[in-house]
Amino acid sequence: MDIISIIGLLLGLTAIVGGQILEGGHIGSLLQVTAFIIVIGGTMGATMVQHSPPVFWQGLKMLAWVFFPPQQSEEQVIEQIITWSQTARKGGLLSLEPVIDQLDDPFMQKGLQMLVDGAEPEYLRTALEVEVDAYEEHNLKCAGVWLAAGGYAPTIGILGAVMGLIHVMENLSDPSKLGSGIAVAFVATIYGVGSANLILIPMSNKLKSTVGKQVVMRLMLIEGLVAIANGENPRMIESKLRGFVV
Repeated sequence: MDIISIIGLLLGLTAIVGGQILEGGHIGSLLQVTAFIIVIGGTMGATMVQHSPPVFWQGLKMLAWVFFPPQQSEEQVIEQIITWSQTARKGGLLSLEPVIDQLDDPFMQKGLQMLVDGAEPEYLRTALEVEVDAYEEHNLKCAGVWLAAGGYAPTIGILGAVMGLIHVMENLSDPSKLGSGIAVAFVATIYGVGSANLILIPMSNKLKSTVGKQVVMRLMLIEGLVAIANGENPRMIESKLRGFVV
């Protein structure tokens, strides 16, 4: 679990709600169902129009990475590659074949299978780098779903504010309806700007950072597999891979 994401989200929301209370306002005045429907519904609608269904749905699935990012670390990848290198050094590349079925990551399985099948080092590198490039491009697009939503939300919030003011103008003769219209107008703006800058844009950037980390680990794996194919010493392989770790 990514604790800092949870703390950051709670801190931001607490600061806004706490500020409202310190100014003598009521929390209930920030809760407007109409404004919520306008901003969230309008934002999601615009975001769906911009993206293809596979990208949009994958973007939704990736939300879990904000709080529960992939657990595999660079150190684990290095240890795994060194273990494979030592195994191959003792028993040859074919001795790695039983390991393939034990892996959960399809990319690792594919790379190790190509190594066991005797693929030339340069072909191995080229084939896997093509897959990494496609993976990076697709997942950055999916993470960009939330950046797009963060761009639309403030504008939809302003749209909700204008709609609220229109409602006020239509009911100037009925003072009992003026308060709700004005509330929707201002709260819609808060929802639009707040959701964009506290939630949507930060989530998108966190997802892009996570995708970048996954790409680095895949490049580490490629470098390690190529080194094993070239018969390099495990200690030399480890030294090379540690160059990826910041």
